[in-house]
Amino acid sequence: MSLRKQYIKGTRAQTLYLGGGTPSLLPFAQTKELFEAIASNFSLDTDAEVTIEANPDDVTSKWLKEIACTPVNRISMGVQTFNDELLHLLGRRHNAKQAKEAVEKCKQAGFGNISLDLIYGLPGQTTDDWKRDVDQALSLGITHLSAYALSYEEGTRLDAMLKTGLVQETDEELSRKMYAHLLDATQQAGFTHYEISNFALPGYHSRHNSNYWKSVPYLGLGAGAHSYDGHRSRRANLPDIKAYISATDDVPHETEELSDDAFYNEFIMTRLRTSGGIPLDKLTPEDRHYCLSMAEPHIAHHLLYIKDNHICLNKEGILISNDIISDMMK
Repeated sequence: MSLRKQYIKGTRAQTLYLGGGTPSLLPFAQTKELFEAIASNFSLDTDAEVTIEANPDDVTSKWLKEIACTPVNRISMGVQTFNDELLHLLGRRHNAKQAKEAVEKCKQAGFGNISLDLIYGLPGQTTDDWKRDVDQALSLGITHLSAYALSYEEGTRLDAMLKTGLVQETDEELSRKMYAHLLDATQQAGFTHYEISNFALPGYHSRHNSNYWKSVPYLGLGAGAHSYDGHRSRRANLPDIKAYISATDDVPHETEELSDDAFYNEFIMTRLRTSGGIPLDKLTPEDRHYCLSMAEPHIAHHLLYIKDNHICLNKEGILISNDIISDMMK
């Protein structure tokens, strides 16, 4: 923190996010030390959003009492599913009962901003299974829901099972049906669909993640963490924990200076994912002309629309957003 704090030029931080990884595993003495170091190196806005990620089985009354003594005001839990068989397949440590109890404990401890993560397209998962997951999550009184299609990451247990034929990928049509149900169910529950994978009650969108999509400068600390200066420079710490710990000065990292085309592509990708869409007035005249020409066929097919000088995805376009975003890029 001391070495890197000037990266964001001493500005007051609007958000703070602890995670990936699993910070709920840390002994409280270390969590407390972490927040003391943050306070001595950075200034947080008085109304800053401070999120901590947690595994449901780590959420005990003792842990919540300790966390309540820190600036944390938002808890994000990776539930993934309320199906115990699928949780076992994913290698998760918690079960559905623990997940439901964890949310209730958070509410009883006075945390009113609670987010859950779900995954759809799990091996063998049916549409009814997914409907039960979504309905269960929305019934718990949460304020935010993130839902992602399963991806098979190289080197994971699930990836090995896929390659040996023990599990099969969910077909695209089934995944679309699951996603369509998600859109309907969250809307009926009063949630705003503010980004392709994110839904929130009014006033509870993730300010931290929204800053990523708006190209706000951010500082990432830790092995594998990423940073962005708000202009053209990105930095990625290498994901080597031993090298990170043993570093005596700056940690091993890579930097990237974005070209004009790369900057445009990132802008299209991040902005079109959000409900606000692509603000055309933020593009150069040349890029605006290119963007509109690429959007034209999708507008004609009622997959994109223009509102208040912004290009946005409609409901049908969201279902094939990856294809549309790819078409819009240089």
